[in-house]
Amino acid sequence: MKCWWTAAVCAAAVISLLAPAGSFAQNRKQKEEEEEITQTREIPKDPPSAVVADTRRLVFHTSPLSAKGLLSQQVRDALKALNRRVRGASIVKLRAFVAGSGDTRRVQAIVSETFTERRVALPALTVVHVGGLPMEGAQVVIEAVSVARKETNEHGLAFISGQLRAEDAPLRPLAPLAEKSSADLDTALRAAGSTPADMLRVTCFLSALDGLPAIRQHMESRFPNAAFNYVQTQRAVTRSLVECEGVARLAARPREALAFLNPDGLPKSAFYSQVALIGAPRVALSGLQMAFGFQDDDARLAFQRLVKALEQVKVSIKDVAMSNIYPLHPQIGEQARKIRTEFYDRSRPPGSTMLSFEGLPSMDAGFGVDVVAVVRD
Repeated sequence: MKCWWTAAVCAAAVISLLAPAGSFAQNRKQKEEEEEITQTREIPKDPPSAVVADTRRLVFHTSPLSAKGLLSQQVRDALKALNRRVRGASIVKLRAFVAGSGDTRRVQAIVSETFTERRVALPALTVVHVGGLPMEGAQVVIEAVSVARKETNEHGLAFISGQLRAEDAPLRPLAPLAEKSSADLDTALRAAGSTPADMLRVTCFLSALDGLPAIRQHMESRFPNAAFNYVQTQRAVTRSLVECEGVARLAARPREALAFLNPDGLPKSAFYSQVALIGAPRVALSGLQMAFGFQDDDARLAFQRLVKALEQVKVSIKDVAMSNIYPLHPQIGEQARKIRTEFYDRSRPPGSTMLSFEGLPSMDAGFGVDVVAVVRD
């Protein structure tokens, strides 16, 4: 045959004439199969609004700080580190404190992806934007609650409210305030019948991170078995403050499933109790519920959603033992303090920590709230 085209076209034509007829169908089928394969990402699942766990087997952890990479990588690295520490145990609650300019909404997506890939149940989740973390370049620290295979808290747990020590001057040294806060934790422990060695977790919220080495040395020598976390609540410093909260193992089982203490030497308040004693075999740990907006009705909606979240696991909001509220301004905190009395048991208010924070995972959120509540069988 004669070829009137270029040599390359002629060669291709000759090869096509000589190729077996079946190879066309095979090549076409292979091409269609390649085109049908598409990379699709599954929509991340939402964390549960609340998770029920065995009180006697709860273990508390804090992820190590890292300055490697941006927020997404640091979240993944923190989750990997926590997974190694729990040694295959189930993680039922995460509380992530995010610093810097990273998008806090990414934390939920990464948590969902990570736990889904591992084919394990998602934990309840709280994400809060803070003013700073005690490592340059660190953008996240995560507290975790896991369920051990064996009992570690035979007689139950004590949740101790944040012990605030503050001065109006914004640049006062924080170490003396931290020592007073730790002494208040000690007072609460003694009232609960526990010792400093029984403290399982201590979280200290600070107005600044200056002088942290001295604070860390003091706190960690006083409570040698606790998992510690230190965060600066907001970037702007308006006053000097330290507020440390704690969770401790009880040395004796309380007579009730849930009891509250207000020991001498600690402030008395109609809005919260200083110590919550949990003797119930099971507790519910909620995720963060946010108030979208800044009116009283917006605040009520947040607590109403919390009521429904607890009802899904057959728990009453009247049985809340510990309540953490994360307002973005002191006035919003006062609003949340007022509205919560409409929902919590006024005669037995729960333990509480409430300080102003830098932000939440929604631009129009005024405050967030999460709780620990007892399950009454």
